[in-house]
Amino acid sequence: MTQDERWQAQWKQLMDFMDQNHRRPSKFILEERPLRNWWKHQQKLMNAGELKEDRVGMFKKLVVVGEQHKHKNLYQ
Repeated sequence: MTQDERWQAQWKQLMDFMDQNHRRPSKFILEERPLRNWWKHQQKLMNAGELKEDRVGMFKKLVVVGEQHKHKNLYQ
């Protein structure tokens, strides 16, 4: 598996998570933490201008979906 395939698989996993749960991954839930860490790392790369050009468009789509699913209180 190449790095591009791995990146796309991670991207798809995160999109599927947000579609199913209608929220972003939480840093407090152990199973969701790797997804959140990946998201934050990609965001830092994009802000620093180090994210590959072909990935920038896909990541921006991910951010748009994430904005639709803003904070949800999981303890209600």
